[in-house]
Amino acid sequence: MTLANANGIELTYESFGHDADPAVFLIAGLGTQMIRWTVPFCKALAACGYRVIRFDNRDTGGSTHFSASAAPDFGTLVTALMAGQRPDVPYTLQDMAADAVGLLDALAIDRAHVVGRSMGGMIAQIMASEYPARVLSLTSIMSSTGNPALPQAAPDIMAMLMRPAPDPFSDEVGFLTQSLAFARRIAGRGYPFDEDSHRRLILDEARRAYDPAGVGRQIAAMAVAGDRRPRLATITAPACVIHGADDLLILPACGRDTAAAIPAADFLLIEGMGHDLPPEFSRAVIAAIDRTAKKERAKAR
Repeated sequence: MTLANANGIELTYESFGHDADPAVFLIAGLGTQMIRWTVPFCKALAACGYRVIRFDNRDTGGSTHFSASAAPDFGTLVTALMAGQRPDVPYTLQDMAADAVGLLDALAIDRAHVVGRSMGGMIAQIMASEYPARVLSLTSIMSSTGNPALPQAAPDIMAMLMRPAPDPFSDEVGFLTQSLAFARRIAGRGYPFDEDSHRRLILDEARRAYDPAGVGRQIAAMAVAGDRRPRLATITAPACVIHGADDLLILPACGRDTAAAIPAADFLLIEGMGHDLPPEFSRAVIAAIDRTAKKERAKAR
């Protein structure tokens, strides 16, 4: 793993495959780190003929943390939004998209195939709409448009998402119990929940960098992002929208809305997949990313 200066901050990244191959940028979701894009997933995608780059978003993992900015008060944030005001937040999703473009610059990559999951899908959408010259293709996974009319997650799921977790270093059992309960709640029903794998991943992330205030700052960035549909309508790159039929955090209607907003976007609904990406679905997701990337190649010829 390596640090790069990008957009005035440092981003930790890791590369798989050959530098000369077309680049695929993998963008992680809310509060999660690049290791959610597992090594087997990255290697399998690289084997399709790509240079695969995963990185930690700002406020996660080994990248710059905005610790000087307190996590926003969510009550105040919600009150302002309901009053039609735009509250001040430490940074926005546009800033996070600029980070990714800055990493492209740092790695001397002119254009890349961009793939994002959950919040990372929102960042990828912004990249494709606001930096069209830098994006070869877009794959948006388990994400949404910001359309306020879309259905929301059930109250118990939102409560689990927002509930402060015990400190993993003073109460590892409590931290794992709460984290695993949430992971199980939003997982798909297509395959048995792999508790051991989730436990290892959760602990690996905590040991790399535990920053609940950073998660709060990312939530604030999502909260003020607004409706992206007008931007999505301008995307010209080949696009694919992937969503799990069992997704209870960002419901399948959100994926359908994303695909409807992007001209000529493909929509892939995966039965049995929730708001997670277990290895059993990797082949289908990688095939969709590759298929979308090849559309750009065919267009360029």
